[in-house]
Amino acid sequence: MMSIATLTLNPTIDVAYEVDHVFHTRKMRTKSEFYEPGGGGINVARVFVRLGGNARSYYLSGGATGHALDGLLDLHQLVRNRIPIKGHTRVAAAVLERESGKEYRFVPPGPFIEPGEWQQCLKQLEDAQCDYMVASGSLPPGVPDDFYGRLVALMARRNIPVVLDSSGPGLRGGLAEGGVFLVKPSIGELRQLTGRDLLDQDSVAGAAMEIVDKGQAAHVAVTMGHEGALLASAGRQLHLPAVGIEAKSAVGAGDSFLSAMVFAISLGWDISDAFRFGIAAGAAAVMSPGHDLARPDDIRQLYERVAQIP
Repeated sequence: MMSIATLTLNPTIDVAYEVDHVFHTRKMRTKSEFYEPGGGGINVARVFVRLGGNARSYYLSGGATGHALDGLLDLHQLVRNRIPIKGHTRVAAAVLERESGKEYRFVPPGPFIEPGEWQQCLKQLEDAQCDYMVASGSLPPGVPDDFYGRLVALMARRNIPVVLDSSGPGLRGGLAEGGVFLVKPSIGELRQLTGRDLLDQDSVAGAAMEIVDKGQAAHVAVTMGHEGALLASAGRQLHLPAVGIEAKSAVGAGDSFLSAMVFAISLGWDISDAFRFGIAAGAAAVMSPGHDLARPDDIRQLYERVAQIP
């Protein structure tokens, strides 16, 4: 079994509530509350470990909320490397309105990261022992746009493949370095990256193949919600529809997708089969309430359905 290291520059404490109805001004009493450690890389590590893999989480953490995040990670028994920062770790909230079934999500930008802090992060990663480095999540304020590009270059010198899942400047800066092993943009992130509408499957496939052809990434997995997902690699493309399930929450779907795909790759699966396993995990996460991620039994059950799609 191979191991991964995950990097989360902008982690969160994810808080989830349920209320009967959302009103303005009035105090709303919640029916339940949940607290989980979150942020792209941390979520990837959680699912990877659930599936039976080995993962070490590198993350920035600071302030009173940073200590709370550390404690939540310990409750999940995740192996962790904390890079201390002055700023307070952010808290994100998801509120489920029971009456409508709608979910409202509130996500702050995160703390400002000092130059010495993000530089210390890169220094720690010089010693990371892993078979794959998964960089997932947004860049917090203060971190340079080319940070993920620097990480890709650092890992390239150590022959460690990098998996990238970010948005905006983080995605652009990571791909600009070239040589990413796998990148997983959502359709919205790919539109932002290319500046195009990408309204049909052919245009999405074309944009993904451009990334491959430029040598920016060997594999591009584009998640498109209810329209399924698309995989582009040298010489091949694969588009698969979404699994028909009842959606309860979109929280952690992309992270679950990526984690399961990398897990399957680490087992030596063909990239297409790993892609199918990722689709199953994304669907499994959508089946779960907003405070949870994909569960292995659900992933494997749904994979049987995805595997039968021609």
